[in-house]
Amino acid sequence: MRTVSKTSAGIPRDQIMVVDRAPVMTMVIEAMSTLGDKGLLSLRAREDNIPRAVVVANILTEKMMRQNSRIYKILLDGDMKPDGSMASTIEIIMTKV
Repeated sequence: MRTVSKTSAGIPRDQIMVVDRAPVMTMVIEAMSTLGDKGLLSLRAREDNIPRAVVVANILTEKMMRQNSRIYKILLDGDMKPDGSMASTIEIIMTKV
């Protein structure tokens, strides 16, 4: 049996997807695969990528996996940058129904 390290929120690292500048549909396909296999997915994004994370979550729950997934929780937070300013963060936790 393989031990999977978990984040402080208790979500295994293989169920976390960091949203970046990749094409949206590429991220949707990857997210759909993880959500289908594992049953839980955490989408995480910072600053300018927050709207992209929301788009990925909406495409999954409203179009691709309409009857099979739902948004469980949305966490909004902020991190301190090295220059002292704040960086907004979001975590969208999705589950397979």
